[in-house]
Amino acid sequence: MRKQSRRTSGVDGDHAEDDQPSRFGELWRRRETRISILVLVVVIVGFLGWLGAEAYSAKAQLEQARTSAQQAKDALADGDVEDALRLADAAQSQARAASDATGSAPWTVAAHIPWLGSPFRTGQQISGVVLGLASDILRPSAQLGVALSPSSLYDGKRVDVELLRAKQPELSKIAADARRLESEARAISDPAYFSVLRDVRSQLRAQATSVANFLDATAIAAKLGPAMMGADGPRTYFMGFQTNAEARGTGGILGGFGILKFDNGVPTVQELGPNTELKGPFTPIDLGPEFAQQYGYANPGTDFRNSNMSPHFPYAAQIWKSMWAQQSGMNVDGVVALDPVALSYILGAIGPVSMPDGEKVTKDNVVELTESIAYQRFPKDQTARKEFLQDIADAVVKRMTTSVDRPRDLLDALGRAVGERRISVWSASPEDQKLLEGTPLGHAVPADPAPYAEVVINNLGGNKMDYYLRREIEYVADRCTEKERNSTVTVKLKSAVPDTPLPDYVAGSDGLNPNVPIKLPTATMLSSIRLVATKDAKLLSVFVNGQRVPFFTEHENGHPTFEVQVAIPPRTSGELVFRLAEPTVPGAPRVPIQPLVDNVTPVINVPACPA
Repeated sequence: MRKQSRRTSGVDGDHAEDDQPSRFGELWRRRETRISILVLVVVIVGFLGWLGAEAYSAKAQLEQARTSAQQAKDALADGDVEDALRLADAAQSQARAASDATGSAPWTVAAHIPWLGSPFRTGQQISGVVLGLASDILRPSAQLGVALSPSSLYDGKRVDVELLRAKQPELSKIAADARRLESEARAISDPAYFSVLRDVRSQLRAQATSVANFLDATAIAAKLGPAMMGADGPRTYFMGFQTNAEARGTGGILGGFGILKFDNGVPTVQELGPNTELKGPFTPIDLGPEFAQQYGYANPGTDFRNSNMSPHFPYAAQIWKSMWAQQSGMNVDGVVALDPVALSYILGAIGPVSMPDGEKVTKDNVVELTESIAYQRFPKDQTARKEFLQDIADAVVKRMTTSVDRPRDLLDALGRAVGERRISVWSASPEDQKLLEGTPLGHAVPADPAPYAEVVINNLGGNKMDYYLRREIEYVADRCTEKERNSTVTVKLKSAVPDTPLPDYVAGSDGLNPNVPIKLPTATMLSSIRLVATKDAKLLSVFVNGQRVPFFTEHENGHPTFEVQVAIPPRTSGELVFRLAEPTVPGAPRVPIQPLVDNVTPVINVPACPA
């Protein structure tokens, strides 16, 4: 019994000794697992904390970089180059810190996670483009701003064409870098589920495109400017003053002209005259069958009143050059056009001018003086009115070309006028003209197929009622899902004429074709409204005040045009709706605004389609 008992206990004891290390190993393995999980949790929490810290840093640095960049741009615009350089350096430093944060280890790891890592990849690309804009664009631009400050470039009497030419390669490099960064911005990937970052991407793309367009125009100006301003010998230009109280395709009817000369950067005006001095007879120039088909009935090549019905400024410029050559024997090197609103901006920069009788012409009254009061002051004496307008132009031009105390303000005023298409330039040099047509100065209908809607108004009544015209323009289109999409261009026109008597020359309709058997109330606007549409677009219908109306179809520089003619009685409004089917093509939509008295900000809701 005892032996058995011992044996039994002995067997039990052996098992107990075998189980001891087994239980210990199991406990250790459990402990290892717990430790591993704990370590993993600590690592994950630490990783997420690190990633969160880097994300916060990147966001903060990018916001600071954006603020510093905007302040640097403002400082450059104000001529404070020292502050601009300081702020540009700050923007560069902040953008680099953001780039470092998005290039950190946790961010890079997160960016490689399929789908979930999409916002992190987008963040890396955004910070890279921002750093490029700060380092390759803003900083060099600020440095160049020291050399090309308005006071250095223009001393009030002469443009330093040698300095402009010397700095042109640097400007071209900055412009090329801006285009490269625009391409990089376009290539930024979609952030998948993070919509806020998608909005940031869209804003950055728009900003990169805006910067690239501006720098392209600046580089082209630096390339063209020296030669066009007489660096290689004198250049002469026919300078047309457009009166947009009577609308024409490029702005307003040709009201007067001058001959502008540049010699080594020094501008002078040699001659000023009213439009009636272009009395001909003239032999019209050939601008092609498309032009003849659309405008030939109005004799644009021989009648200055209809010489600029087309919105394509190179046509008007060539006609004016030809007229002046036939009349004077002078072959000008180019043509410049401007309007009274541009003069108001210029007067804001150079200060008021005095007329021979002591009357002051200021930035606040020049538009009203030239486009309204002059007609009431001289209701029947057109010669006296034209002399009055010529005196205004002479006083402004002389002040501009002889003594300018604030060159920066003048350059800003000219830039504003160019941006609103109130100053146009054409060159007789094919090489120069090719570059000009790609800028706002060229005022050209583009040859490319990108979405396009330009509303062009021509006064058919021969009156001055367009001084009272107010416009609204909207261009909308469907999404980019099919080869063709529907689009709509809506034009709202309003007559703001006062309920007071106006001279017949202003409010009559003596210019109406005598073969048209209609009688219009005094102060009625009779207008041709032409839509220059996207290439290969088809007009499905056009409505005027809700009623379907017939239309005329022609072409303008390869674009289809659709015209209707409307009458707007005094103090009433009208609405035109063009419904189209147009090709779904890549490119940003464009709605150029015809420079009339009012300033129009078009409403554009046209999705930009990918290539």
